[in-house]
Parts: sequence; structure tokens; C-alpha cells
Amino acid sequence: MFMQFKELSFEELCEKLCQNKKTLIIFHSRPDADAVGSAFALRELLEAMGMQAICACSDEVPKRLEFMIEDVQGSVLLDMDMLGDHERVISVDSASPQQLGPLFERLHRDIDVMIDHHGSGTVYADNYVRPEASATAEIIFDIAKWLVANEKIPYISDRVYGCIYTAISSDTGCFKYSNVTPETHRYAAELVEAGVDTADINHRLFDSKTKKQILAEGEAARRLSVYGGGKIASVLFPYSSKFSLGLSDENLETIIDIPRSLEGVEVAISVRQPEDKKFFRVSMRSNGDFDVSAVCQRFGGGGHKKAAGCSLEADGIEQAEKKILSVINELY
Repeated sequence: MFMQFKELSFEELCEKLCQNKKTLIIFHSRPDADAVGSAFALRELLEAMGMQAICACSDEVPKRLEFMIEDVQGSVLLDMDMLGDHERVISVDSASPQQLGPLFERLHRDIDVMIDHHGSGTVYADNYVRPEASATAEIIFDIAKWLVANEKIPYISDRVYGCIYTAISSDTGCFKYSNVTPETHRYAAELVEAGVDTADINHRLFDSKTKKQILAEGEAARRLSVYGGGKIASVLFPYSSKFSLGLSDENLETIIDIPRSLEGVEVAISVRQPEDKKFFRVSMRSNGDFDVSAVCQRFGGGGHKKAAGCSLEADGIEQAEKKILSVINELY
């Protein structure tokens, strides 16, 4: 289905980025802090080299992450101006075409480079993928330092530093997930030395929730189910619950934390129904050695061994859960 694409060296990646072209930077739907931070840090770096660059996604940046893009760009939804006024497309933090949503159908022939850190997925362009990185933002930080060292830009701006720290902190769960490496802490130390307000960023990411987000987590706790002798926990969040509580998809981002935090659970699942249709979004987390990305790949998704996601169609939300549980039982 997909062509053969070149695996770029880091040097080749940086040299390609230095080519003076109007650039559209795209990132995955339902964007998280790594997607937003990596995209907007890269945009800032390209603009520092005198290029025009803009970021696009199939979904808007969540309100809790808007502080990263203040005074830079309003909507990230792709419009005709963005579509017609670019000379290259770069994707960041997007492991597979499905993660890009409708953007892939519109732009797949134009994607020049994908920059990513996920260990599983489907390559769809010439690429630089670093699975050992805790976040795509680690790669962007290395690009920034390369640009300074090679005198392509005079310095790294405060906004770039802030976006990179936000992305890394978010993707590591405030440096508590197993994807954290010694190198991750070295990056963090550099960012702290650069003056990033880490306390403010981490408060925004981890300690501040809206009332609707708390309502969503309460409903998720009420809907919690346990399987496999307590090793598997699942939350089903049908559209009827989302509608009755007046919730948005953004309010449901943290419901996966409910099954994941249950004592003894090794595999956590959340299944959400975004609309009154036979379409469901699945998030999975692993607290042990089980590879949840292997499950999500069966449904066209991907991610990391301990954090992955996918979308699927089913006659009902219970059937969607059964499909996921069936693959888990097969691979467990």
C-alpha cells in the first residue's frame, strides 16, 4: 500500500529543514502537548531561519495547551489558504496515517518528512524516527541545538524552550513514566538552566482540571470494569454519557487514568464514542511488560509499548471493548 521511504540520518534531517521553503507542519488529531509543542517549536525554528511556516491539525489545540501558541497562531484547522500556500509538508509526532485523520487524505502526496519517536506505526514519508526518545520534542531540541552550532540561527528562543519542556514533561507524565531515560533528565536540566518556568507548566499540565473534566473522571470511575483477575481494567464512555453531562472530547482526555491507577492493573483501556455513530476511539496503557501498541496496531493504530491508541468500528461500545479484549487475550 505504501511506498518505500528513506530513513534519514539526523544530519540529513537538519539539512533538509534548512532548505528555504514555505512549510506546512502537521500533527496528529486530538493533539497532546508533544504534538503541539514539537510543531510550534519547529515552526519557530524555521521562522528564525527566515522561512514562512504554519501549523495544521484536524482538531483544534485543547484549551489547556493554548498557552503554547498564544500570539503565534489562532486556529490550526486546515483551510484553503494553508492548503494552497506551501512548498513542503512536515509531520511531527504522528506514527501512522490514521493518526493524522483527514489531513492525510488531503496531503499524503505532499508530505516530505515525518519526525517521530513512536516505536510502532506505519511510515508514510521520508523519515527520522527515534524510538528511544521520550518525546518527539527531544528530537526538536537536538535540531535547535544543531541549528545554533551550525550558525543557522543565532539562539534558541524562550518560546522554543517552553514548548519543548512542556512536550517532554507531558509525554513522560512529569518524568515518572518508564520512557524516561538519563538523557531525558539531561534535556530537562538544560531547559531549566535556560529559564523555563517548570512549576507553572507542570501545574497547567497536571494539577489544573476543569469541572467538566472532573465530572468525566467521576463517570469513568462509575463505569469501571475489571477483567483477567484484576489485571485488566476498562472504562466505556458512550456518547449518551458524553451528551447527558455536556462534555467535549477534550474533557475525556484523562479518563484513561482511572483504570490505569487501579491497584493491580497491568493493562488499562478506555473506549470512547465521540458521536452517535458506530465509531469508537480507544486509548490503552500498560503498567507492566505487556505491549499495548501491538494491540492497537491490529486496528490501524500504534504508539509505544506502554501507551498507544487506535480507532475502530463496531455495532456498539460493548462490542468495541470485546474486540480489544479478544486481541489482549490472544497476545497476553
